[in-house]
Amino acid sequence: MDSKYSPMKPKILAASKIHDIALDKAREFADVDLKTDLSEEELIGIIGEYDAIIVRSKPTVTRAMIEAGGRLKAIGRAGVGLDNVDREAAKEKGIEVVNSPEASTISVAEHAIGLMLALARKVPQADNHVRGGGWDRKSFLGNELYGKNLGLIGFGRIGREVAMRARALGMEILTYDPAITSEDAREYNARCCMNMDELLEDSDVISLHVPAIPETKDLINAETLKKMKPSAFLVNTSRGHAVDEDALYDALKNGEIAAAALDVYKSEPPEGTKLVELGNIILVPHLGANTDEAQINAGTVVVEKIRKILTG
Repeated sequence: MDSKYSPMKPKILAASKIHDIALDKAREFADVDLKTDLSEEELIGIIGEYDAIIVRSKPTVTRAMIEAGGRLKAIGRAGVGLDNVDREAAKEKGIEVVNSPEASTISVAEHAIGLMLALARKVPQADNHVRGGGWDRKSFLGNELYGKNLGLIGFGRIGREVAMRARALGMEILTYDPAITSEDAREYNARCCMNMDELLEDSDVISLHVPAIPETKDLINAETLKKMKPSAFLVNTSRGHAVDEDALYDALKNGEIAAAALDVYKSEPPEGTKLVELGNIILVPHLGANTDEAQINAGTVVVEKIRKILTG
C-alpha cells in the first residue's frame, strides 16, 4: 500500500476542484485524492480504490463508474443539481447520494436582486456607453423597483430569500408555486397566485426559481411571454431549460417585454445564441453560486454529509 495512505482511513476521490477549506475538512477523517479533468474511462479505472467520490457539475457519475466502484459508499455533489449522477444505479448498489442545495441560497438570491437592479437602471449599457466615450444620460432613463410587483415563479429556499430582500426594497411580492399554500406565502407578506397567468399579467418583474423537471421545461415560451406586461423584466437564475430562448429573443426584439437577464441557458456556454444581438438583455455566465462563501459552503456541507456516511 502507498505509504501516504492510512489503512484506517476511508479514501475519497475529489474528481472536481472544491474549496481548499472543504478539502482540509475531508482530510481530517479521510485520505483525499484531488484528480480533476479525468475522462470517464480514466475514472472507471481508479474508482474501485475509493469509498466516496465528490463532483461538481462535471464529471458525470455514470452507471459504468458506479458499477466499477466496488468500495463506493457515497457520491457527493458539491452543489444543487444531481443531473450528472446516475441515482438509479447508485440506489441499486446501496450507495448514498448527497448534495448541498442549501449552500448557494444566499448567493443566488443576492444575484437575482442584483440583476433586477441592473435591468432597472440599465447598468451594463451605461457602463459600455461611458467606456466608449459617451455621456448621453438621457438615453439611460431607468425605473425604481420600489412599489413594483415582483412575481416569483417557484417559492422554495431561494425564492423566499429573494422575497425578503425585495420586500426591503419596497416591492410587492406575488408567488406561484403548486407546492405551497396561501399560508406559506403570507408568512413572507406575499400574494399566492392561483395560476401562473395571474402572476404573469400582474408582475412588473418576473424571477424564476424552479427545478429542472419535465413540468418546468420551456415554462417561459411564446404564449406565456405574451401574457406579460410590455414593461416587464424577466430574470432567470434557476435552470436554463425553463426558458424558450428563441421565443424570448422574439419577445425582446418585438417589444413584447422590456428586458431580461439570464444567468443560465439551455446549453452552457450558449454558443450561437441570437440573444447576444440584443441590447435589452443582460447575459452572464452562470454566476449565481459563484461566490467565495457559496463555494466554501458547497464543499464543506457535502464533506460533512460524507463524513457521517463513512464514519457513522
